[in-house]
Amino acid sequence: MRKILLASIVVLSVLACDKASKSEAVPVDNGAISYFQLDQVKLLKSPFKNAEELDIKYLLELEPDRLLAPFLREAGLEPKAESYPNWENTGLDGHIGGHYVSALSLMYASTGNSTIKERLDYMLAELKRCQDANGNGYIGGVPGGSAMWKEIKEGNIRAGGFSLNDKWVPLYNIHKTYSGLRDAYLYTGSQEAKEMLIKFTDWMIAIVSDLSDEQIQELLISEHGGLNEVFADVAAITGSDKYLKLAKQFSHKEILDPLLNHEDKLTGMHANTQIPKVIGFERIAEIDGDTAWSNAANYFWDDVVNKRSVVIGGNSAYEHFHPTNDFTKMIMGTQGPETCNTYNMLKLTKMLYQDHGTENYMEYYEQALYNHILSTQDPETGGLVYFTQMRPGHYRVYSQPQTSFWCCVGSGIENHAKYGEMIYAHTDKSLIVNLFIPSSLQWKDKGVTLIQENSFPQEAATYFTVNTDSVSEFTLRLRNPKWTQGKASVTVNGETLEDLDTTQGYIAIHRKWNNGDKITFDLPMNLKAVQMPDDSNYFAYMYGPIVLAAKTGTDHLDGLFADASRGGHIAHGEIVPLNEIPTIVSKPNELTSKVSKVKDEPLHFKLGSLFPEEKYTDSLELIPFYQLHEARYMIYFPQATQEGLKEMQEKLEAQEAAERILEEKSEDVVLSGEQQPESDHFIKQDGTWTGYDYEQHFREGSGWFSYQMKNTAKKGKYVYVQYLDVDKLRACDIFINGKKLEHITSNGDDGKTLKTITVEIPDSLKDSKEFTVKITAANNLWMPKIVQVRVLNTRL
Repeated sequence: MRKILLASIVVLSVLACDKASKSEAVPVDNGAISYFQLDQVKLLKSPFKNAEELDIKYLLELEPDRLLAPFLREAGLEPKAESYPNWENTGLDGHIGGHYVSALSLMYASTGNSTIKERLDYMLAELKRCQDANGNGYIGGVPGGSAMWKEIKEGNIRAGGFSLNDKWVPLYNIHKTYSGLRDAYLYTGSQEAKEMLIKFTDWMIAIVSDLSDEQIQELLISEHGGLNEVFADVAAITGSDKYLKLAKQFSHKEILDPLLNHEDKLTGMHANTQIPKVIGFERIAEIDGDTAWSNAANYFWDDVVNKRSVVIGGNSAYEHFHPTNDFTKMIMGTQGPETCNTYNMLKLTKMLYQDHGTENYMEYYEQALYNHILSTQDPETGGLVYFTQMRPGHYRVYSQPQTSFWCCVGSGIENHAKYGEMIYAHTDKSLIVNLFIPSSLQWKDKGVTLIQENSFPQEAATYFTVNTDSVSEFTLRLRNPKWTQGKASVTVNGETLEDLDTTQGYIAIHRKWNNGDKITFDLPMNLKAVQMPDDSNYFAYMYGPIVLAAKTGTDHLDGLFADASRGGHIAHGEIVPLNEIPTIVSKPNELTSKVSKVKDEPLHFKLGSLFPEEKYTDSLELIPFYQLHEARYMIYFPQATQEGLKEMQEKLEAQEAAERILEEKSEDVVLSGEQQPESDHFIKQDGTWTGYDYEQHFREGSGWFSYQMKNTAKKGKYVYVQYLDVDKLRACDIFINGKKLEHITSNGDDGKTLKTITVEIPDSLKDSKEFTVKITAANNLWMPKIVQVRVLNTRL
């Protein structure tokens, strides 16, 4: 339904089926690819169906009046319940409400569940009450939003990467509401949502009408989601060019311009800030036919998928893009790929596949869907995951409906409501099968119902039944995955089709289909070892498209089910030293030779004698990662030869020793220049900005910034500040609760890049559970590049 007012042409290759038994020559098909509406695809029994059902339960456990409270408050109306906690009452108030409208819309389209529809209607009616009360088209829960938007309209703009006029990413926040209204119209046909969406967009036009293009670009320094995408959608819905103009105005040139020149400037950037912008670039290109913008989006996709993604299809460590040639932070860190990133990468993939029709998009989509998206929902509780750690021996944290309101809860409740969106596609002449997920499809234009049944991936095959009232002639195109290594085979009504062209991305079968025709599609899978993209000595195992992982224990799973704290989404439990992680001892080209299947357990494997320690030979069993929950795990295994094992373990121990000591002595930490740590510590700032250099994130400037530091156990005695000493003539002062305690000067002239200073906390504050650390530029100079601030219980 997204291709409103768009006539894109996609040429499908002619995939030969020269001597197919009871099949005809495959005709040329130059038709545009279209997707089936969600209500035409119904999931059948499978892990995906289980995820859908759990998502319905999760959606119904959320209380609409609590999600609506910020919107009512900001509209001057009396809330019917108190706001939810966590991110919903600490500055990002209302963002989950927008996601909730999207998720309800998707779920109703997917299932027709009447209770879900009642929830959606109620949410829309209450949001309309808010819009009517505001009287100007605005709908939002941003605290103090009216005054802030007035400042922006007047040209008073104070933008930081994760703030705007002292608010926590308000543009990002309202983007969720825009998207919810858009989805309610596109997926359920709500005219009320359409009218609200258009009025809301007209409000934004009024806000920026007196701003210059330069001022709008300044706004876009602050994270703003995919506002350019949704404004382009409004242009498609209405046919009005003024909304397309707005979409282009909200396209961030700092990101767009390098992509237009096919330049990779992504390292160090906050990953999920950028992906929605690129979705918008592609959407605008779809509408106005600008191939340069579409090529820019495709360049970005290729860069992120092929250079920055790990085996599960996710990307980023600590929410940021790391160097393409160094995934160390991914392995050593405890904040792996963010679910929101993959949610948005799949949206971009869906758009690019429709425009280009090549199988490489579906190869990625399948890999990310099974191994990241499906794996981020607890299959028992329905809890949702923020970070999926790649660090061996660590674990994930799951949300709870009444405590957890992170961004990945918002995208998560949408993820499991739309599994039917990419299983099938079609042209006028062809039915395309992209994914092997049990489901029924109604191809209404042809009067055909296709039933797909299987226990894939446990069984390496899928089965189709064609149901039709009369003979129907069309081409069935089955995606021939690369992981089959060209060995896929097809039978129709028990007869094997010969001389199939399995070198292409799809196998095409053209014939006159009769009611009850049966197709069997055998999809042989093989085990392979996949190296970390930076060519370091870490390897993961895949069987076909499925990532395998080993459960390593259930001890010290602190905060496994998240509380309402700002950092509740992070796995803060004990970190297992990497030198204590089991290491595979083998040459890289022999990593699969000693792996064997477990009898009567599909997709279970033993790693055999790959470990020198006998205790691991039987204890570590590979299973599909999406089945592994509420435990520590390993996806990537360190690898060494027998000769290099001792040296590697000694190097790892030395690398981690100093870091482990620092963590043990830390009561609280803020990594400066990184979005979530700063937001979690209620950053305030004026005249500073974030950056990335010398492989470090930092904050610098000529003004000041402050963090609200935690000292919950009242053990903190010192404040530790780390900074980059790389610039001439830098100076700053350090304050604790307004009292100046230290002065730093920096000239970058002694060759030591990273420096630290430790300041004793005043005795009067050592029993405080929190206090404010403020860093201010001094001597009319810029401050040094501040890398991190910690509260220590012992001096280093």
